[in-house]
Amino acid sequence: MVELVDGTLLDQPVEMIVNAWNGNLVPWWLLRPHGVSGAIKRSAGSEPFRALARYGTLAPGQAVLTGAGRLPFRGIIHVAAITLWGRSTPALVQAATRNALLLARTQGCLSLAFPVLGSGSGGLPEAQATAVMLDSLRALPYDGQIRIVRYRGPAR
Repeated sequence: MVELVDGTLLDQPVEMIVNAWNGNLVPWWLLRPHGVSGAIKRSAGSEPFRALARYGTLAPGQAVLTGAGRLPFRGIIHVAAITLWGRSTPALVQAATRNALLLARTQGCLSLAFPVLGSGSGGLPEAQATAVMLDSLRALPYDGQIRIVRYRGPAR
């Protein structure tokens, strides 16, 4: 079951969350992540990003699992959904969504929350990125709950 919700990713009642990431080319300690990654780092601490660095450079669309640091989740699935140049494409969103779901499934995860991959700093319109994600998620069998979280945080 795929559900669209408004809110913040870190407030979702799920086992695992997905982090929109780049190719992991910069050492974790030099990063000043923003958006979803920034919120995760502020709340989880640096442990998930240190673990992510051990994977080395991620291929476009690749998904890897780390611990959740101080967050109350079983894990964080990081996906390379943004190019080296900080942009995204529908094909990249499709691959990242698919690979995150496949990894969650192999881990026995029964509930998973995604941000809208490729939107925000990735540059895709939210509606387009959401449509690509919905098509990708509905094409794969999954017995668990999936949430796509459209960020609706406090006004700045």
